[in-house]
Amino acid sequence: MSMKPAVLVTGASTGIGAVYADRFARRGHDLVLVARDAARMDALAQRLRNETGVRVDVLPADLTDQQGLARIEQRLREDARIGVLVNNAGTTIPRGFLKQNGGDISKLIALNVTAVTRLANAAASRFAEAGEGAIINLGSVVGLAPEMGSTVYGATKAFVLFMSQGLQVELGPKGVYVQAVLPAATRTEIWNHSGIDINALPGVMEVDKLVDAALVGFDRREPVTIPPLPDAAQWSTFDAARQAMLPNFAQAEPAERYRTAA
Repeated sequence: MSMKPAVLVTGASTGIGAVYADRFARRGHDLVLVARDAARMDALAQRLRNETGVRVDVLPADLTDQQGLARIEQRLREDARIGVLVNNAGTTIPRGFLKQNGGDISKLIALNVTAVTRLANAAASRFAEAGEGAIINLGSVVGLAPEMGSTVYGATKAFVLFMSQGLQVELGPKGVYVQAVLPAATRTEIWNHSGIDINALPGVMEVDKLVDAALVGFDRREPVTIPPLPDAAQWSTFDAARQAMLPNFAQAEPAERYRTAA
């Protein structure tokens, strides 16, 4: 058993989650893998045990199912070995908003928003009490870009960014680090759900490069990591502009520009 904190990774059967599992195992962390596909996780777990010697627990669960989600929440609350949560599980749905149906939208929100929030909540109290721990939330640059057209998916990822930033403000002083990772197009199986041919897109990042870059940000304790963004100053400028508005929100009267009709 490793002396380092164990890492619970959701969506661990393939793609970004599987690479996070691989990288943390190679850093000497025991793992708890969560996804629906037990066979894939079992194969990954066996490989990582053989190659790294770490302990790997496999917890098959559908995080859109209340009982499945509750089991993982319980594990996060009760397993004191777990010191890092990688909130990676997520999905998308095809077509534009007008052609999407309520059931698909609800399931998308259940996985991308509800599960992410509840798992972070389950881990946060114990981490804060211990004065240490880390939560990695996988968002997307789409959450910054309504122009990309994925309205509901982008809205869920905007939520993930906001929640991560809010948790960093709230939990950072208690010793808990929260990182939002915002990938752009990355070669994962999520594209099978979107109806988009990944091979037709420009600038698609490979999963291992995405995770390795995100872990550089993790080691630096960045609150927001955007692996494809070449100029870090652009994010700093964006965030500074947002913060500059904050003092101007506390006004008893509408702004002058709204006091007269156009």
